[in-house]
Amino acid sequence: MPLNIPNLLTWARIILIPLFVGVFYAPLQWMSQHEQNLAATVIFVIAALTDWLDGWLARKLGQTTAFGAFLDPVADKLMVVAALLILVQLERTDAMLAFIIIGREITISALREWMAKIGAARSVAVSFIGKLKTTAQMIAIPLLLYQDSLAGVSMLWLGSWLILIAAVLTLWSMAYYLKMAWPEISIRSNKL
Repeated sequence: MPLNIPNLLTWARIILIPLFVGVFYAPLQWMSQHEQNLAATVIFVIAALTDWLDGWLARKLGQTTAFGAFLDPVADKLMVVAALLILVQLERTDAMLAFIIIGREITISALREWMAKIGAARSVAVSFIGKLKTTAQMIAIPLLLYQDSLAGVSMLWLGSWLILIAAVLTLWSMAYYLKMAWPEISIRSNKL
């Protein structure tokens, strides 16, 4: 495993996950609920920014590696899954929405792995709808984590709408990727 700045940032994102989860298990004598919400939101946003930064640095510094290409999406998905599970436990989002988002991540990750194995990875390359889904999700999660109002606007209300939009975009992007992969899927299934 090559140790470079982008890979170190990805590892830092993975290390932030137990810290992020641990914030909500800290005794209320240590941190009030508002402080827990704020700390978790800051940690999640830092993790999201390191995701952007490690990709940018890897390209800028010419430090892209096969290991980094593998580890980066794993770190992203682990952080999002941890956040969604915490949000379900705190009753700030619906379990079905979390299931849709997590289920799609597993499905598309498996599809991408299989398509890469058969040499057809280009057909499931990241699309605009996938980026839009990720943007909605990465804005919704911090809003739901923070929960309180800002400038008279309920972050819980706004985050709830955004996570619903993210779930719809999740289904749409999954359908898109499956449609793009369908020719290869049908060719391979006819050979079995």
